[in-house]
Amino acid sequence: MHDLHAAARRCLDAAEPAEKVRLTFETFARLQAGELAPDVSSPPATPIALPGRPARPRLVPARQLSQRGLGTAEGRVALVHAIAHIEFNAIDLAWDAVYRFRGKPAAYYADWASCANDEARHFTMLQGRLGELGHAYGDFDAHNGLWEMAEKTAHSDTARMALVPRVLEARGLDVTPGMMDRLRHQDDERTVAILDVILREEVAHVAAGTRWFHWCCARDGIDPEATFATLLNDYMHGSLRGPFNVAARREAGFSQSELAWLASLS
Repeated sequence: MHDLHAAARRCLDAAEPAEKVRLTFETFARLQAGELAPDVSSPPATPIALPGRPARPRLVPARQLSQRGLGTAEGRVALVHAIAHIEFNAIDLAWDAVYRFRGKPAAYYADWASCANDEARHFTMLQGRLGELGHAYGDFDAHNGLWEMAEKTAHSDTARMALVPRVLEARGLDVTPGMMDRLRHQDDERTVAILDVILREEVAHVAAGTRWFHWCCARDGIDPEATFATLLNDYMHGSLRGPFNVAARREAGFSQSELAWLASLS
């Protein structure tokens, strides 16, 4: 197999976490080695559906998830599990960007395959941490919010680049420093170290979203800041909760006027 789109589809379809991670690492390595490339003769992307997933965790509406404080051992494990679930979903989000949206520059596919590889590594670290804490991925319920946004934006590369990396993933830039501080107060330096790696690398993922959102806007001759505002209003009713990690968002390509506008919304 030399078609990158088909290889991305295999990663999406893998249900067991170990197999999804293995295929992700293998696919990224093959792309770097020049063994994979987008193929113009590849069959068109199929309508979006749920990717391969294990039987657990059970997916429930976000409002049904139990709220546990970080002051308890169970609360800390639940937090690690929640972040692991986000990273597992993020593997699929990156591969769907590779699989679904065709005719992009080679750098687009390199960026999102690299993101998938990072997310698989993040998931592996968090899965290992869960094991150290006496648990496994699937032990707690989770929600499907990230993939639901992928489904809503499957028709538009512009909307996908705006709303998944620049809104949902960027939220991680905002909340992770506070989580790290609270975990330090609980002397959980092992989890803090993992989150520090994830935070630094997620800046590059959000930056990739900014880069390719701007590329889509330039292609279509539309203003990126006005378009971002319109998409945020259409899909999220124009609201985002602050506070925002201004330094990280600026590093990820948010303009000063965008940051000021986001602050006014919150």
